[in-house]
Formats: sequence, C-alpha cells, structure tokens
Amino acid sequence: MRLSLLDRSRTRRGHPASAALEHSARRAVAVESAGYERFWVAEHHAVPGIASGSPAVLLSAIGARTSRIRLGSGGVMLPNHRPLVVAEQFLMLAALYPGRVDLGVGRSLGFTEPVREALGRLEAAPESFAQEIAAVRDHLEGAAPVTAWPADAGDVPLFVLATGTGMDAAAELGLPVVIGGPILDSPELPARLESYRREFRPHRGSSAQIIVSLDALVADTDEEALELALPEIWAMARSRTTGVFEALEPVDRINAATWSGTESRRVEKGLATTVAGSAQTVRRRLEQIIERTGAQEILATGSTYDREALRTSDRELARVVNG
Repeated sequence: MRLSLLDRSRTRRGHPASAALEHSARRAVAVESAGYERFWVAEHHAVPGIASGSPAVLLSAIGARTSRIRLGSGGVMLPNHRPLVVAEQFLMLAALYPGRVDLGVGRSLGFTEPVREALGRLEAAPESFAQEIAAVRDHLEGAAPVTAWPADAGDVPLFVLATGTGMDAAAELGLPVVIGGPILDSPELPARLESYRREFRPHRGSSAQIIVSLDALVADTDEEALELALPEIWAMARSRTTGVFEALEPVDRINAATWSGTESRRVEKGLATTVAGSAQTVRRRLEQIIERTGAQEILATGSTYDREALRTSDRELARVVNG
C-alpha cells in the first residue's frame, strides 16, 4: 500500500497567510523523510483559509527542497485553465524535476459566484471535463495540433479527481481515479467502482487504479486525535454558516466559542467521518476502507492548527501504513 499526502496550504490564525506556503514546503521535506510516495498541493481561489492558488508555482519551490518524493496537484481545476497552458506548466516542472511530476485534474468551480465570475467560468459540464482532460493529455503526449514545450520533458502521469461522472471519464480515458469525500460512505460506491473497472479502456498499457483521499490524523489516543481534527472540521462547519472558509484556529479558541445547534451537529458528523485516532484505530479504519474500495494508495489530507502535532501525526501515519 502506497501513502501520499495532499497539503492544502492552510492558513492559521495568528500567522501571516503567506506563511502557509513555507509551512507546505517544510511539510513536504518532512514527509519525504518519512517515506511518503507523493506530495500534492491544491488549487483554490480567493479562499481566506487556503494560500495555494497556483499548484505549479508552489510545486516548483517544493521540488527545489526535495529530492525523491513525487510532486503533483490535487488538483488543477480544468474549468479555470486552457489545456495547453496546463500542459506547458507541468512539462516545465517535469523538465526541472525529471521522473517526479504528476498531474491531478478536477472540475470544481470557484467557491462562490463572484469567484467563478472572476475566473470566467460559471458552469462545467461533465462532458466538457472529459474533453478537457483528453486535450491536456494530447498536449502532454505531443499528439495535439500544436506542441507544448519543452516537448522532451518525459512522461507526466495524469490522475482524475472524481466522483460520479468523473469516474466515467477516468474509465473512458484509461486513467487512475482519486475518490474521496461523501462518496466513500455512499451505498452506491461498490457499483461505481465496479463500473469504473468494467468500463476502463487501457491507454498505453494503463490499468485501473484507485486512490482514496481522506482526512487521516494519528495521536497517542483516539481523544487526542479527534482534538487534532477539530480545527479543520470547525472551519468547514463555520463556512456553511458564514459562506467563508476561514483560517485554522487553535483548539482552545474553538472550544471557548459559542456553537449553534447546527454547528454542533456538523462538527459531530465531521468527526465521525474523519479517520482520526490512535495508531491501532487508524490502522483498522484504513483496512476497512481498503477492503471496501480495493484501493492501491491512500492520499492523506489531514491538517490541524498545531504544526508540531501535525508533523508527528504525518510520521505516525507512515508507520501505520508502511509498518
């Protein structure tokens, strides 16, 4: 079982927003030492809680500080970009860091309507997503009408971040699929995965590959791990009330806040679906997920306010997965 990490460059109360990018780079160095397979970064626009709006720029800086770990995006949101530009950015990365670059793509639009308007894309139809992925791949493989440079940078593996119809696009194009969020607990998941495997059309010898993305945090006890998970879950619960996804806050500040009944229920639900606990608890939860999905890789997405506790959690999660 392979273990990778998606870091969203979360901002933290009391720290400059720009510090989140340095925090991401330091985390990449640490998880490389811990034996992680990949380090992926996010693309979010005009979100106060996330500093990463340009995966290619951040990956270039992280590549300069690391030597082995694969670098990728989780993911580049194709509605915001032209396929040629995406291909050029990741071919440049592949030329700078040979054999280490992945390209994960998704079709999420901006967080709010004003952001979508600023990005120039208000809708993203499922059929256009598949077409845009194919166009990016053509540019990466030198099969497009115009050539993306540097054309000799080597292979850049593509991954599709998907639920529903996105999984159909991944199968049609013969690409690995990354699944996460509510679909992991959906009764429809087994049928969706079976459809993906059944309809998979190999491309250049590819085979069906499933990566599961989930929040995972490890501490000495289940209670301590759930406390680590609280800042991220609180930010999400608050965003559904305020419409703003905010910076991570310290646990004591969250506990001192006045929670509405709706926020309490959202936090309780979030904690129940997060893979947070002692090493034994997390190992058991991961084994259940792997058995249910047949996944070949875990893409951990956990975060918390306390960066030292997060560093320890990342290291312990590697021990849980890798032994």
